[in-house]
Amino acid sequence: MSYPNVNTLWAETLVEELVAGGVDSVCVSPGSRSTPLTVAFAEHPDVTVYSHLDERSSAFFALGRAKRTGEPTPLVCTSGTAAANFHPAVVEATQSGVPMLLLTADRPPELTDSGANQTVDQEKLYGDAVRWYRDMPEPAARPRAVRMLRTTAARALAKSTGSDPGPVHLNCRFRKPLEPTPAPDDGPDGVPDDWAGGDQLAAEGRNGPFVRTRQGAPEPPATEVARIARAVEAADRGLLVAGPADDGLATAPLESLANATGFPVLADPLSDRRYGPHVDRIDPPVCGGYDAYLGSEATESWPAPDVVLRFGASPTSKPLRHYLRDAECRQILVDPSGGWSEAEFTATDYLVADEDAVARAVADRVSEPGTRAWRERFATAERLHWEAVSDAFGDRYWEGGVLADVAANAPDPATVFVSNSMPVRDLDRFGAPRTADLSVLGNRGASGIDGITSTALGAGSATEDPLVLVTGDLAYYHDMNGLLALARCGVDATIVLLNNDGGGIFHVLPIEDDDTFEEQFKTPHGLDFEPTGDLYGLTFRRVEGREAFLDAFADAVRTDGTQVLEVSFDAEASHAVRDDLTARVRAAIASR
Repeated sequence: MSYPNVNTLWAETLVEELVAGGVDSVCVSPGSRSTPLTVAFAEHPDVTVYSHLDERSSAFFALGRAKRTGEPTPLVCTSGTAAANFHPAVVEATQSGVPMLLLTADRPPELTDSGANQTVDQEKLYGDAVRWYRDMPEPAARPRAVRMLRTTAARALAKSTGSDPGPVHLNCRFRKPLEPTPAPDDGPDGVPDDWAGGDQLAAEGRNGPFVRTRQGAPEPPATEVARIARAVEAADRGLLVAGPADDGLATAPLESLANATGFPVLADPLSDRRYGPHVDRIDPPVCGGYDAYLGSEATESWPAPDVVLRFGASPTSKPLRHYLRDAECRQILVDPSGGWSEAEFTATDYLVADEDAVARAVADRVSEPGTRAWRERFATAERLHWEAVSDAFGDRYWEGGVLADVAANAPDPATVFVSNSMPVRDLDRFGAPRTADLSVLGNRGASGIDGITSTALGAGSATEDPLVLVTGDLAYYHDMNGLLALARCGVDATIVLLNNDGGGIFHVLPIEDDDTFEEQFKTPHGLDFEPTGDLYGLTFRRVEGREAFLDAFADAVRTDGTQVLEVSFDAEASHAVRDDLTARVRAAIASR
């Protein structure tokens, strides 16, 4: 096969290998230096191209797709600051262990540090925030170089999706001509048909990936399983904690472990284990209200747990984290990545092993569940908590009430994405466990508010399930560019916009009483978001009160196109409701 120039050979070979390795979509931002890659992806029949004008939004969109699929959606950009705009999403991907593959175009080596236009130092641009980095050599029509390129593609995908998944960066250098036109240096007619000199392996690759990489899950040692099983069997009071995880402990092993041990399951809303049919199949309760009562006067008379088995990342709930910090018991953290997700530094055991394998193996060895009295404590506390939440609706509507209603009324199935700041915390406290198949996602790796909309839309693009995004006004403002993906990428969403005119979360901090609070922390913006409806081709509705919201939400999730439902609140008043609810729950539990 002939090519008009070596850049075309190089880019088409790289794309061919990525597709052979499972890639079926790519996020591309326009630019000149990335032309070879853009054209190669755009002309491949098995690739869906998502075009994004804003590189930051593009990277978060790819992050969202990977959260939903478990596979990377490559990112392509031109040289210079375009690549720097990927960095926030790279940080989130590495912190939350999400696959990502960055293909940044770059100038030839001799232009580095020369003052050449749109040239910056892109070598190791993202530092140690990537799992693997390669500064690719200049394209060459030589068999060994092309075999290296094919192998590099396979290695990049394997590194991105391995036992410690995360971002991989390939810095791809190209010199002109960048378009698929003949290059004098490559021959009068481009790269000749016999460029490989009979090396068919380099020229044609293999039937499938050039290198098949199989990821093995770390199996728990039998001796360690036996130790954990003995600790569990000896415990009258145990807990299973499922922290945030896009692809964490599977449902069946969790069911087996919970039913065998009789331990209550404290399921973070981002664990993918607070929602689903298993909620009714587990005998000990699946708990979601613990943020309101653990570690408080409501539970100070409770005995401490004897053992805690933890899966997933550090819980969203600060009261839960502090409860575990203060519990003087054996705490076993299971993490297949070999990273670290225990910022309170009180874990007694750290096991690098496949979570499903550990749960199944321990369940098989346990025959004596913990005491029923322990389970009933949590069951009673949960009942009192959810009764209080329900009763609160009779008095007033608050930000947390919206999250409660979204969790209770989202379609089955659905993808639900929640912003950082208060929305994810409110979902943690007010989103009751439910048997519906909800995939609940958020960016809790670095917990920023940048890229929230783009990440949600990326997740929505990867599934036919309805998409619901709950976001705050600052996060909505921060990523309004991401709304362009609605039209350009064919994604529909129901967006619930909680508008409290600024940084409402700061009301919970001591700085609230400082003279600088209003302008430097709460930062009221006074923006009217309704024009985003005309700008991005969506339906924008303002709703007031619970009944209006429930009607509007039910209508939005069954209507084609994107609907933004803006619900306005006074942040301080919402905090007052949260505090009042917490006090009521704790008093009710303490009186038992």
